[in-house]
Amino acid sequence: MKRFVKIIVNNNLNGQCNRETKNILILASIVMFFTCSIVSAQENDVVAEQVLDTYKPFSIGAHLKNMHTWHGFVVHPGAVIASNIEYNSKNEKFTFGFWGGASFSSVDVKNINTAENESAYYKEVSIYTKYRFSDKFFIEAVSHNNYTGVEERGDKLEYWSYDKTQGYNFVDLNFGYNVTPNTLLYFATIIGGGSGDYEVQDNGDLKNSWTHYFEVSSKVWQNKNSSLSLFTGGAWSFITDKTFYTEGAGNIINVGATYNKQFTVLKHTIPVDVTLMWNPEQEKTVIQLDVALF
Repeated sequence: MKRFVKIIVNNNLNGQCNRETKNILILASIVMFFTCSIVSAQENDVVAEQVLDTYKPFSIGAHLKNMHTWHGFVVHPGAVIASNIEYNSKNEKFTFGFWGGASFSSVDVKNINTAENESAYYKEVSIYTKYRFSDKFFIEAVSHNNYTGVEERGDKLEYWSYDKTQGYNFVDLNFGYNVTPNTLLYFATIIGGGSGDYEVQDNGDLKNSWTHYFEVSSKVWQNKNSSLSLFTGGAWSFITDKTFYTEGAGNIINVGATYNKQFTVLKHTIPVDVTLMWNPEQEKTVIQLDVALF
């Protein structure tokens, strides 16, 4: 009997010990769980802070140029200051921004009322947006708003007007594809007949050209702080003989090379581009200097 009581007592003691051990293990597990959760939360906060520190949704830039060229055109022959402000999504796929330019020198435009020449400074504020589907493929839209000389020639300045006969606002839709890391295929289409992209019919009607522009550019040489790229671009229309870029049928309009060099000034890197551009149709050759200030 005593032995039986002893066994019961021992079993009770063992059971109590097991329960206490189990409770201790459970309590330790709970403590460890919350400790790990707190540590993990703190680590996530640190990572989040690091992401917030590195992610910059808004950026600005400024360029100083001896002239402004675009797709084989000399938009302005004199010195220009260009700047932009843009928003970029955290995943770096979406961009929306404004680009503007103003010149230090003027050009002559003829006033439609007095038939006399008036001096006009280059002025442009364009809107652009881009979406990158991958590292290779992107799509973008640009609303070009070059209102140089609009008031000087006697027209009323309306920034949001896309009247094709006013000749300073138009929209193009563009696609880019990097066939290799150094070679880009770029295809642009002017939507409708903006900014004179139309052909006058025999009955006086205006027929939209929907001009297309296609360019191939490739980086052919590169070292630590400089590179050389070659490019060729042409324009045509499936709708009319006249295009936005040409007076007659489609043609090669933009051939040249761009040399880029990175200069270090007071620990700040300043990219400088020198572009040699030739337009075979206009028989025009120019050299554009483009200094990225920031």
